[in-house]
Amino acid sequence: MACFLGIIPFSPKIQDEIIPVIPFWAIVSFGAFLLFRLGYGVFTFNDVPEAHKELMQQIEQAKNELRSKGVEVD
Repeated sequence: MACFLGIIPFSPKIQDEIIPVIPFWAIVSFGAFLLFRLGYGVFTFNDVPEAHKELMQQIEQAKNELRSKGVEVD
């Protein structure tokens, strides 16, 4: 914030061209990091057998509940 407000002096080129885009760069970098974590989590999902087993049980439970209500699944 101090750089953006000009409290810390920089050369005019840095102050006018680089400092204003740092917040956008930070948001884009944070978004890229979150997308990487999401992708890595999806990629390594099968490496967590307990979670896979629990998810499959929940899917089967949902199918059974839908069948009991007359909805055709599969």
